[in-house]
Amino acid sequence: QVQLVESGGGLVQPGGSLRLSCAASGFTSVYYAIGWFRQAPGKGRERVACYSTSDDNTEYTESVKGRFTISRDNAKNTFYLQMNSLKPEDTAVYYCAGDDFTYTLWNRERPNYWGQGTQVTVSS
Repeated sequence: QVQLVESGGGLVQPGGSLRLSCAASGFTSVYYAIGWFRQAPGKGRERVACYSTSDDNTEYTESVKGRFTISRDNAKNTFYLQMNSLKPEDTAVYYCAGDDFTYTLWNRERPNYWGQGTQVTVSS
């Protein structure tokens, strides 16, 4: 049974930084993908970043490129989303997601597994 447990959300001022964590367990596939999605109030869900464990390749949505970094701690099997230069428009509930296939998670935006979500608020 796949479990994704997130932590690290909170309130931060514009220009500040936060790091989200996602502890992943239960994957039976050797390789899988972990991604971050977000949903702002009144808006649809948006993909943010993706990490493919097969080749350590990463993907980012255009609006966060150069500001956000997704990474992995192999020993802890924990994935991180380092968010720098945060803007008010980054305010959303952020969800960790996982799937056996990167294509399903990133291209189709239909991952099979979801975390519980963590609130990120960027405000002065």
